[in-house]
Amino acid sequence: MLMRTDPFREIDRLTEQFFGTTARPATMHLDAYRDGDHFYAAFDLPGVDPDSIDCTVERNVLTVRAERRRPVGDGVELVAAERPMGTFTRRLFLGDTLDTDKLEAGYEHGVLTLRIPVAERAKPRRVTITANGDGRRQINA
Repeated sequence: MLMRTDPFREIDRLTEQFFGTTARPATMHLDAYRDGDHFYAAFDLPGVDPDSIDCTVERNVLTVRAERRRPVGDGVELVAAERPMGTFTRRLFLGDTLDTDKLEAGYEHGVLTLRIPVAERAKPRRVTITANGDGRRQINA
């Protein structure tokens, strides 16, 4: 038996995954990178009130939640509604090499930037090697 799929159903699924729906907005986009002894994660959250942003870390899972609301009021008349609204959530699984107790967060120009230092135990260090007890050499571990 040959099963056929509706090609438009797949397009709708991909569109909802990328743009989201009214009930379930698309995920927030991010860049993550390491620069020296710090790990950075920058989340795009244009038009989000900073007071609606919630950032938590539990067992090396970073969760960022933010909400974008439509303007409301007696004189507000919605003419077009193309931007996704609602609550956005993104989770990142952080490695044990990051010191999440010293996480810093800032929000500027619609971008939430998190700065997490690399833990001391994860940084490269020199180890002293003794050769037959008569001399010392240093190598990078």
